[in-house]
Amino acid sequence: MVVMGFNFNKFLVPAYHDSLVGVSRLQFFFRISIMSKLVTIYGGSGFIGRYVARRMAKAGWRVLVAVRRPNEAIFVKPYGAVGQVEPIFCNIRDDASVAQALRGSNAVVNCVGILQESGRNTFDAIQADGAERIARIAAAEGVSHMVHFSAIGADLESSSDYSRSKAAGEAEVLRHMPSAVILRPSIVFGAEDQFFNRFASMSRFGPILPIVGAETQFQPVFVDDLAQVAVLGATGAATAGIYELAGPESDSFRGLMLRMLNVIQRRRLVVGIPMFVARIMAASFELGHKLTFGVAPLALTLDQVRSLSVDNVPTGKCLSFSDLGIEPTAMASVLPEYLWQFRVSGQYADIKASAKNLKT
Repeated sequence: MVVMGFNFNKFLVPAYHDSLVGVSRLQFFFRISIMSKLVTIYGGSGFIGRYVARRMAKAGWRVLVAVRRPNEAIFVKPYGAVGQVEPIFCNIRDDASVAQALRGSNAVVNCVGILQESGRNTFDAIQADGAERIARIAAAEGVSHMVHFSAIGADLESSSDYSRSKAAGEAEVLRHMPSAVILRPSIVFGAEDQFFNRFASMSRFGPILPIVGAETQFQPVFVDDLAQVAVLGATGAATAGIYELAGPESDSFRGLMLRMLNVIQRRRLVVGIPMFVARIMAASFELGHKLTFGVAPLALTLDQVRSLSVDNVPTGKCLSFSDLGIEPTAMASVLPEYLWQFRVSGQYADIKASAKNLKT
């Protein structure tokens, strides 16, 4: 593109140059001005964070992906033009580290969260104290907008440590950044999820698929829908407040597993493990994990059992997708795109099925 006699094409990488084809001069200068804005995404290489990073880059923002291991987050760099998306080191348990990652940013998104405690990475340290630290420093640095990822079921009175820490994190964020956008998703699905992928993988090894909390209700939400809302919050286009974000369909844990099995074309008996049995199993796993100094895997924890005893659906008391004019994506339109790998014939399953109708 030549503007005022200056050829910008020489200085644009091919990907960004292609995105400017057919763009007017006014639009061009608008995009260049947006590129001067900076967002820091804590946990930006995680399952949800990478989608937020991709959308923020697509919107023209410079993106800092703050993670513990930047060398393992190199895959985020192609999300934008050269130098537009950069992974940087950050430990959210340390004030100086958080402040360094946040310096100069116009917006901040906190995607950091854990499902199991490990060493110093406890629920309180990461999801309560970590969230407080980010919000406090963001306020001190004069950051305009903050988006914080929490979870449906966040409750200070919950029996689950996970849910209590999420609620404590929300309270601290709102104390320091009253204008923050807090997102409470239900179970999240997408190509890299640890929900459908995990159980689809388990279904390959036997005729029975055991689950805890078979009748607990979930309302899965597509990860890119969450990223879309996060971008609206980071850019100031979303109203401040707490959003409960869930997909268009609610189903029991058992029902979701049957849907998954239908997609991967496998027949398995879905067996619900009684809660008292699940508690005994979880206690055994935790004991084995401690006795082996963390070598034995934690397949199930007592806190997860407590969480699985409570429905994971919106209360209807908070903002939602409808307040933003967003239609959430249905599971049926996404699951086949990444679960095909767990079919007996993988990507060739449909071809084999159609070949059965051929006459010899």
